[in-house]
Amino acid sequence: QVQLVESGGGLVQPGGSLRLSCTASGFTLDHYVIGWFRQAPGKEREGVTCVSRTGINTYYADSVKGRFTVSRDAAAAYLQMGSLKPEDTAVYYCAAGSYCNGEELAGVNYWGKGTLVTVTS
Repeated sequence: QVQLVESGGGLVQPGGSLRLSCTASGFTLDHYVIGWFRQAPGKEREGVTCVSRTGINTYYADSVKGRFTVSRDAAAAYLQMGSLKPEDTAVYYCAAGSYCNGEELAGVNYWGKGTLVTVTS
């Protein structure tokens, strides 16, 4: 079965950190460019970050630059989130696709089902 699975979401206080992971089954993750997206309640989904196949090239939305770091290895992709703010509250999705259009992954082939991150005191 082909799927992407996110993990690591949860409840965190403002200023805290979380690390999300994205793993694949049924296909080889390192054949694809990886993007992280998020969708906050009542808002459209937005691209957060995108990382090339090699992991060398990374792109970030202005709203998360300096606070979030994307990385990957052969087994998974990761999103290290720091200095979290209430406005970072959202369902976070990873996706596998063709290329980075800035911070937004383009040509998506696979989506995960998402993991909820809630930032609140």
